Amino acid sequence: MSRLSGKVALITGASSGLGRVGAERFAAEGAKVVIADITDGDDAVEAIAAAGGEASFVRCDVTDEASVENAVNFAVETYGGLHALYNNAGVMLGDDDSPVTTSVATYQKTMDINVLGTLLGCKYAIPALQASAKESGEAGSIVNVASFVAHMGAATPQIAYTASKGAVLAMTREIAVIYARQGVRANALCPGPIMTPLLAKFLSDDAKRNRRLVHIPMGRFGEPIEIANGALFLASNESSWMTGQSLIIDGGITAAYVTPE
Repeated sequence: MSRLSGKVALITGASSGLGRVGAERFAAEGAKVVIADITDGDDAVEAIAAAGGEASFVRCDVTDEASVENAVNFAVETYGGLHALYNNAGVMLGDDDSPVTTSVATYQKTMDINVLGTLLGCKYAIPALQASAKESGEAGSIVNVASFVAHMGAATPQIAYTASKGAVLAMTREIAVIYARQGVRANALCPGPIMTPLLAKFLSDDAKRNRRLVHIPMGRFGEPIEIANGALFLASNESSWMTGQSLIIDGGITAAYVTPE
């Protein structure tokens, strides 16, 4: 398994959830993984090591510029370069509702983590990606996590979250065009509803769960590994002629006007 052999990948928010699954998947494919998270990532590092992979943890607050810069420097100093940035860290806050009821504090926190965090990751990773690209002759890859809702609007009111993911899509396209001839690719990964703790808190009873499921043509929620596989494709050389695009993995939601009976 060597789709990322010889590559160094920095993944934000990788101590748990989708980020951790992605970190384990990347490591299984030969990447040296830096887990950058505000919460302790030692368990993830140990799990990767137990499976025969290589990973390190660096504490990182994606809303703090110095912290993000330190995480990128850590990756380069620890493993000698950087080939992939997976901007996975994000939030979906429970009190995010409509433009009338969502608080300014909720809006600002959502934007700080989902948008500013993505921007800071790109800001400090791009020079490192370019340096490694110059050595290897292969473009570095940025994978920014957006969402299917940025293409169609949220299935339930999530005004700040939807706005933040739309911003990530626009930012990704801009970065892709600017750096297309400068050794960096940038693409957006757009997951549909994935059964993680982040989503589970919104599905506290069968009625809420079924309200979401009825809109999914495939009739089920996605699995974390299905998103990790998409991120792996975008980070690897298999997507070497792909930049400025959105990879939507949503069980068919954005394709559907009506769902099958």
